[in-house]
Amino acid sequence: MLFVSFKEDFILNEKANRKLRAHNVVIVIITVTCIGAILESISQGWELWTIPLIAGGIIACWAIHINGYGQTRFRENFFMIFSMIVAFFHGVHITSFYDIIIVSVLLMITASVMGRKRFLPFILLEYFAITFSQLIVGVSAGSIVLDPLNISRILLHVVVELSIYRALHEILRNMNRIENDIESIQNTEESAKKGMEDFLANISHELRTPVNVISGMSTLILKKESRDDVVAIRDAGIRLSHQIEDIQDYSEIERGDSVLEEEKYMITSILGDIAGDYETMYQARGLEFTIDLDPSVPAVLMGDSKKIKKIITHLIDNGFKFTKTGGVLLRVFCIRHGYGINLVIEVLDTGIGMTEAVRNKVATGSYQADKKRNRSTGGIGLGLSIVYGFTRLMKGFVSIESDPGEGTIVRVSIVQEVVDPNPCISVDSKRFFGVAYHVLADKLDDFRVGAAYEIMANNLAAGLRLNLYPAPSLDELKSLLKTGKITHVFMGAKEYEEAPDFFEELSGSDVTVAMFAGYDFKLPRNSRIIVLPKPIYGYTIAKILNGESDIAPFGAGAENSALNLEGVKALIVDDEPMNLVVATGLFKDYKMEVDTAGSGKEALAKYDSGEYDVVFMDHMMPEMDGVECMQKLKTIAGQRERKLIVIALTANAVSGAREMFLKEGFDGFISKPIIVNDFERVMNRVMEGKKGRNGGVS
Repeated sequence: MLFVSFKEDFILNEKANRKLRAHNVVIVIITVTCIGAILESISQGWELWTIPLIAGGIIACWAIHINGYGQTRFRENFFMIFSMIVAFFHGVHITSFYDIIIVSVLLMITASVMGRKRFLPFILLEYFAITFSQLIVGVSAGSIVLDPLNISRILLHVVVELSIYRALHEILRNMNRIENDIESIQNTEESAKKGMEDFLANISHELRTPVNVISGMSTLILKKESRDDVVAIRDAGIRLSHQIEDIQDYSEIERGDSVLEEEKYMITSILGDIAGDYETMYQARGLEFTIDLDPSVPAVLMGDSKKIKKIITHLIDNGFKFTKTGGVLLRVFCIRHGYGINLVIEVLDTGIGMTEAVRNKVATGSYQADKKRNRSTGGIGLGLSIVYGFTRLMKGFVSIESDPGEGTIVRVSIVQEVVDPNPCISVDSKRFFGVAYHVLADKLDDFRVGAAYEIMANNLAAGLRLNLYPAPSLDELKSLLKTGKITHVFMGAKEYEEAPDFFEELSGSDVTVAMFAGYDFKLPRNSRIIVLPKPIYGYTIAKILNGESDIAPFGAGAENSALNLEGVKALIVDDEPMNLVVATGLFKDYKMEVDTAGSGKEALAKYDSGEYDVVFMDHMMPEMDGVECMQKLKTIAGQRERKLIVIALTANAVSGAREMFLKEGFDGFISKPIIVNDFERVMNRVMEGKKGRNGGVS
């Protein structure tokens, strides 16, 4: 298991710290007592040859303690046996007769500090053995006189010894009982918690199938007709799907079952997906979203891209939830080291901020600032807990900077391996670029949005070595244009609306004019101005600088995709009829020839009588599960000397599922509900170099 829950770590560390503190006290008691025995040996002229032995024993105790040599029980046994030997040496001298009680009590305290109740009877036995032997020898030699005073002193010592023994014995017994009760309660709580987590994991898995149907069917309807009620159904299904994933992720983190699924990925691809997710989500609320990606981040990294995307998504969601004006800035940069890079993800918002007390609560577990659960924030309050869990799993850390009313900065740093060290964003270094960014500060709802634009622009210009010129007014932009140094102008829709004729005329010159605008913005017919989809993202700016003029919206679907699957013959295997309808409708958009089977046996029969290029296989099916069916299909394909691609298409999306399916022999893994971007990536990878019957897949 790669991940141990924070609570378990805390309990183990607390127990170890208690033991360490107890041993520190014991070592001090032993050292002081032994030094006293050495000094008394010198003053009384006892056996001086024992002094080096006692000193060596002190040094041995410290060495064993500091180095943590052996098991805890071994160290404690060594401390107690050595102490009892020194106590015996001290007590056998007649001059120490009345000091035996002091040494014996110190021994019992030492044993009690370490919780070693079993040593108490041995210490008591040693006390009586030394006392009575010394009493017999002393009375016989005449060195001890049994007068009333001495008899009362001896009896008092015996009573004190027995009383302290009994008291310490009872205290340790009660402490053991309390510890056992606490452990029993903790075990009961952990069992109940594990049962609840298992229930949540199972119920989230079971809910994925109907959610897949809701989202998929509504998407298919919207392809035929545009209806607001169907859009609402689709969006509700997507939201529910994300919340189910959150429950599953959180329960896996708490159980310690979350594992990394590392593979090669491009950070630009992750941010492109995120840009698509947020393209229309928050524009209706008038909030801005800006993505600042450092061009020097390596092009290809090795890591768990899905968990990284979830970390970023949760941080952005959290930023937007508590932001009413302004917006959110996502910054991604890296710090290079010999082992690879520290990938740093920063999310800055202009929201309500946090107090120090709230920041501390956030850092220790699940916490949602809006305890009333009003409609302005939504969510189920697990986002930051998942961020902390995934970050710890990647051996990273999370930090939060925030003050009430001043917004929040959440910073995540994780270690990633570099596959391709080339920069993730680049432009033609031989060309001259003079870039003017035209932003009217008085048109912004929040001045911090302008600061976010400036941060992104400056970082992009520094990374790409561009000549960047700010133009905070139209007059300043015109002055810059007169210098002849400007090759590109970037602006927003509000800036364009201030002087549309000027910008339309400018776009007809040698200067490239591009503007960021919302999905509903329309330019005049035959306009040469390039419209870039929001959010503002340096990667799309680099595309314009590299000469691209046709920038598709983020998250464009299959109809806008370059993926060509025409003529690829596919078999979909699933025991749920509605899942077959959803998958068939989606795959046909890619011009695939789709056939279906409702069970493993039917799939074998269809493959035996026909030929398919790819099989999409559900996992949990009655009679024959997906793994067994896949293995039999590949056996048949091998006998025919054909290469069959089988992709797991399942609601079983627990952590580590992808590795499990690939290890079993599947060629790819797609979780339900089907996400277009995930589907296209998998198909591009598994179908690389292969062609369908009509030339599909390039």
